[in-house]
Amino acid sequence: MDPLLLVKNDPEDTFGIAPAVLEAAGIPFSTVDAYGGQAFPTLDAISGVVLFGGTMNVDQVDDYPFLSAVRALTVEVLETGRPLLGICLGGQVLARALGYEVPRAPVREIGFEPLRPTPAAGRDDLLEVFADGDRVFHWHEDMIELPGGAELLATSGEIPVQAYRVGTNAWGFQFHFEVDRAEIELWLADMDPVELERGWGKSPRRILDETDAHLSDQQDKGREIFLRFARIAAGA
Repeated sequence: MDPLLLVKNDPEDTFGIAPAVLEAAGIPFSTVDAYGGQAFPTLDAISGVVLFGGTMNVDQVDDYPFLSAVRALTVEVLETGRPLLGICLGGQVLARALGYEVPRAPVREIGFEPLRPTPAAGRDDLLEVFADGDRVFHWHEDMIELPGGAELLATSGEIPVQAYRVGTNAWGFQFHFEVDRAEIELWLADMDPVELERGWGKSPRRILDETDAHLSDQQDKGREIFLRFARIAAGA
């Protein structure tokens, strides 16, 4: 199969478990540092695209000009029918590329919180791996407006859209199913512990305790999602 393209949208994104999962399964992939201004390869040689997260809002194109290029890539992927998987900022870019808003969320979500899959998730190739109440990792203050015609696949307490599908092979996730512990620790290292707890409601210690309790189960599901997505891309 042609390689998957992993798109980096933040200088401190490591792609989490994705590279190791794909390498172990013999699935070819390439990476591009969109944040760093790297040019995207032609889609003729790409089987599918994974857009990773970032700390910015999708409409901060003046401060982060690369976001316009990522949005244009997303439109091109949708037009060509190639599979696309957007994670956190990537899921927000997908919605924005379709003309829908990414407003500030009513709450900031951080750490492991319960996921509520919809009945449609049980029929979805990717989301069916999650059960009601599974704890998944969040770090976001914006949220997705569900695109018209999209299938809502998961929700949670105060965030109405945690996962959705557009058509048959484009997905947006609000939560970070891809992270490993090293990446969580890297993100936490950049935060002042007092400010983190004051602004986000959890201390680094609490987040790491949640990581110890729930990361292993999430990684099992995250591995399966990447493998299933790769199979869909190979078939497409």
